[in-house]
Amino acid sequence: MADVQPFRGYRYNLAQVGALEDVIAPPYDVIDSALQEELYAKNPANVVRLILNKETPNDTELDNRYTRSAACLRDWLANDILLQESQRSIYAVEQRFEVDGRILTRKGFLARVKLEPFGQGSIFPHEETLSGPKADRLKLFRATAMNLSPVFGLYPDPTAAVPKLLDQAIGRALPIEATDHLGVVTRIWPLADHHLVNQITALIADKPVFLADGHHRYETGLKYLSEREQQATLEGRTLEPDAQARYILIFLVAMSDKGLEVQPTHRLVRGLPGISTERLRELLEPAFDIAPFGKGEEGCKAAWEEIEMGGEQDVLAFGTRSDSNWFLARLKDQATMEQVAPGKSDVWRALGVAILHGVALDGLLKPHAGPDGLRCTYVHQVREVIEDQASSQGADIAVLVPPATIDMVEEIAGGGEKMPPKSTYFYPKIPSGLVFNPLK
Repeated sequence: MADVQPFRGYRYNLAQVGALEDVIAPPYDVIDSALQEELYAKNPANVVRLILNKETPNDTELDNRYTRSAACLRDWLANDILLQESQRSIYAVEQRFEVDGRILTRKGFLARVKLEPFGQGSIFPHEETLSGPKADRLKLFRATAMNLSPVFGLYPDPTAAVPKLLDQAIGRALPIEATDHLGVVTRIWPLADHHLVNQITALIADKPVFLADGHHRYETGLKYLSEREQQATLEGRTLEPDAQARYILIFLVAMSDKGLEVQPTHRLVRGLPGISTERLRELLEPAFDIAPFGKGEEGCKAAWEEIEMGGEQDVLAFGTRSDSNWFLARLKDQATMEQVAPGKSDVWRALGVAILHGVALDGLLKPHAGPDGLRCTYVHQVREVIEDQASSQGADIAVLVPPATIDMVEEIAGGGEKMPPKSTYFYPKIPSGLVFNPLK
């Protein structure tokens, strides 16, 4: 059973900081140096100073981005820039955004959930994680003892029982509202009504929760909890059953929500300098049927339109920067994936991203890479791919990858498997700075 609870969160004191939109930020992993500078300039209390403080050439073990984040947090708490709720609450959240001319609204709520090791409860990951981001976040957990950004979870609710309760609770109450740098409008309502909270947590209690985003933060929470338990043992005591370190901040959305938007994660691949379309095609043809699809921006757009309209996972689009050509590559035989990933389920082996890495990148192309191997960067919009391919500093090849579906996420995670890293991108991200969950 997922143990979802209200909590006494900390929120910005808007009387001190001004507009909420000036102090929120996207999660740390989508903040580049330019956006970091922009957020720093927006407001002295912008949450970027907590989640991604700047590094300096003079950083030491005692003075670094993590210690500075902790110092900022202490200062903001001491000066009432952050205030703690007087009552345990959950927080209804709506995000209104535009995708390809469509206006969507995603609804959910923020609460805290009791940490469970994967495979030992009802919380399921769907993606593999990387060691570097977890080490980084653990240093921040240790320094601040605060959940600064929520993880993002999905739960099955085909009758929309929880969203209906949230809608009723919100009624005509005025929200606190913020518009971010992408034009996403986020609204938040604190809800402290004891009866309502009990109804919602009871409805969630018998449901699995599938992590959509924030896997690194969740696993970091588990590691931080383990450290607190070990410290308690060294001190001759047992960590309390309701210790705040046993919980993590989570944003929960019903899997039936009409505003759920799963976007693709395209690959920009370096390590094949100067490779031509002809050579790339020659390397891929043993496993893929190849169909030319145009040149430059128009070829890229046409290839992506074909992938979107087809809705299939076994079709990828490759573009080469050296000659700006695009072609579609369709896996010839699914049995190839059985050889590449014999221990995986059929639905896992059907993933476009699994086919790309297992057959194309790691199988057919890796032996021909330069001395540094193949290196991927990740983008989500076709326009980003086009811009990269037009740049003299762009990647050697670009690959358009079909997005995974919510059903695939549920089936793979529910079966105890994990997708490859960067398989999904749930848009938009939930901002950091709406509410903070203390860990002690």
